[in-house]
Amino acid sequence: MRPTGLHKSILLAGCSAAAMFASGAALAQDDVIIVTAQKRDESIQDVPLAITALSGDFTREVNLDDVKDLVRYTPGVTGNSADSFIDTLSMRGILTNDFGAGGDPSIGLFKNGLYQGRNGAVVTSLYDMERAEVLRGPQGFLFGRNAIGGAISVHTARPNFDGVSGYIEADVAERNRFFGEGAINMPLSDVFAVRLALYGGHEDGYVDNAYFPDHDPLIEPEKYAGRFSALYSDGPFEAFFTAEYEDRKQSGSVYRATEGGPGYETLVDIFGVSVDGNGRDIDSDLQLGEADDSEILSLGLELTYDLGGAVITSLTGFKDHDYYYAEDFDGTPLGINAYAQDQSGNYFEQELRVVSDTDGPLSWYAGASFYNEEIDVLFTQAADEEVMCQFYWSYYGINSCSDYFAYYYYSFTPTPEGLVESNAVRGRYHGWAAYVDATLAITDQFDIGVGVRYSKDIKKFAISAPPVTSDLGPYFGVGFTTAEPLEDKQSWDAFTPRFIARYRPSDEWTVFASATRGFKSGGFGSFFISPSSVTYCGPFSTDCLGLTNADASPNAFDPEKVWSYEAGVKGSLFGGATRVDANVYYYQYKDLQVNVPGTGGGILVDNVGKVKGWGFEASTNTDLGEYFDLYFAGAYADTDVTNAEPLCDGTLACEGTSLGYVPKFSASAALRFNYPVAEGAIKASAEAFGQTKTYGGLLKPDYAVNDAYVDLSLRLGYASDAGWSVIGYVENVANELYYDGVSEGGNFIPAHYFGPSRPRTFGVLLSYEFGG
Repeated sequence: MRPTGLHKSILLAGCSAAAMFASGAALAQDDVIIVTAQKRDESIQDVPLAITALSGDFTREVNLDDVKDLVRYTPGVTGNSADSFIDTLSMRGILTNDFGAGGDPSIGLFKNGLYQGRNGAVVTSLYDMERAEVLRGPQGFLFGRNAIGGAISVHTARPNFDGVSGYIEADVAERNRFFGEGAINMPLSDVFAVRLALYGGHEDGYVDNAYFPDHDPLIEPEKYAGRFSALYSDGPFEAFFTAEYEDRKQSGSVYRATEGGPGYETLVDIFGVSVDGNGRDIDSDLQLGEADDSEILSLGLELTYDLGGAVITSLTGFKDHDYYYAEDFDGTPLGINAYAQDQSGNYFEQELRVVSDTDGPLSWYAGASFYNEEIDVLFTQAADEEVMCQFYWSYYGINSCSDYFAYYYYSFTPTPEGLVESNAVRGRYHGWAAYVDATLAITDQFDIGVGVRYSKDIKKFAISAPPVTSDLGPYFGVGFTTAEPLEDKQSWDAFTPRFIARYRPSDEWTVFASATRGFKSGGFGSFFISPSSVTYCGPFSTDCLGLTNADASPNAFDPEKVWSYEAGVKGSLFGGATRVDANVYYYQYKDLQVNVPGTGGGILVDNVGKVKGWGFEASTNTDLGEYFDLYFAGAYADTDVTNAEPLCDGTLACEGTSLGYVPKFSASAALRFNYPVAEGAIKASAEAFGQTKTYGGLLKPDYAVNDAYVDLSLRLGYASDAGWSVIGYVENVANELYYDGVSEGGNFIPAHYFGPSRPRTFGVLLSYEFGG
């Protein structure tokens, strides 16, 4: 039978909160949570890592939509957003600043052990899940790819041999929301079982666009997905296969100017601009439209064989995707900067690992992996020609493109589509890695572990930019055109060690400390070339046009590196009624890969600055008597940035400041109630997550602040022992308005918010489980 979060005793006898909000995989055996975070079954109390895990039942009950929503209940992780990008996702202050296709994510996302890739392909829906694990800090020994900031690992429900079983669920709410989910498990023999899961639905948007008052509201998700999985298990051999397809149609990120700061004031002076609508609305011309649409196909095969004394596992994965994205980036009704991304790609990976399975003092695991990725992207930026001319030359008394061209004895012919600049990139990447990790028990209570990983990444990259039809030329967004693709090929490698010490003073408590070296490969910027001097020209100049490989090459950047130190404690109090997990950390991070303004047009990716970070993370799971349980998680984070002049207008104004997008405090909590009535139980819960204020950059101006917030949800209903349940809910009870983030903008693009919160929503969750 599929475990259900509606029955407290099924999840974990006497401690459902610990199973739902475990610091590891939510698998229960005799009141002990079993995790596989180190590739073998261990009690969560014994694992010397900072992990948070949520059961699949919990993700269903609280309507977690996709993998990024897991951050709501994970201490030390922030930066959720409603699009298919992960460039705002942050673990302990480490994020992926580059949104192009030539680098790698700082946070790795994995499904059933397989790497999920980059923007456009990496974000998929959560449905029919077994569990989800979030591992904080550098991860180089648990997966086939490096993850310098941390990893999010989800595991789908596997077929089982316990008989025909399944569930069906409907989520009905305001704004014509209807999402359905269901799965059926079918054993076809004593050794072979299959499982089919389906998911899909639609919800009307909640963001009005004052520029198009008659259009449908934005942030309007429509998603459909299906997964087939098969399990063959006979003696020492097991094979697990998955095939998954998802079609996602959503809105691109929406932006609203904060209506403050020098950039916005300049627009007011020149254009008399104003932004209509309330704080949850936008006022944008959407020159390139809006979209966040993807089709994603994933195949996975896991083969396991017990050799007797060791277990060998093979993981094979293939992923193919097509993605189209469009947004209006400037947050105003002016045609300053619209952005689109048309992308396709595929990814193949193979990992082979061996894990010891003996009772001796030495335990170990070793592995090797290989990947090959092909990615092709067309980037497009668009603007209004007259807006460009007025902004750049009104200071000189020139208020139209015709006047500007006439001043230089040229004529100007407007183009119907406006100023449209494009550039294409082609990436062909492959790499391999090998790792080994060993743990030696010095005594029954104390052991030490040492691991080392070698990684090598090889990237062949090409960038090209076609001619621009506008008379203004390619000097505002891209900065150049090419006569042929500009190509480069580079490789990067590194040895990264890890050291762990663990002490267990009793059966209830574990104390650990670790030091880990993290590494993220170098790469290429998607919007700039080198040397920068070839992009420094303007209208009436041809020096930046028709460039060849003799003139320029792609913008290459170096790897990121970090040393991360951590110490923690895990244990239980009050006879096991309360479980505690707490840790402190410190890291030294250098050569951050960040976007900085390039000369002329374009965005340069460069290695800038150093960051020192430290913080505290903790979670508790407590049974409050017979009917209540409580989960609480919180984190404190602080950072110190140095040598970051390119991010601070070329000055030392932000030397020693902290990362603006990292909240000092973030927390989440869930109070749950279960009261048996007749042949079922009354279920209720209150869930909250929130954080302190964040800023739009290192300079932390008062016109680019995302205020502190707390988002509260309430749920109440009845669950029958016969398998059906009806749960009513109110999400964002206080109708709190907050944003996914804020940016301090620049000279032309004003400071802006992006991603307004979903408003208060009333709904009901209906479900039925059968068989087992």
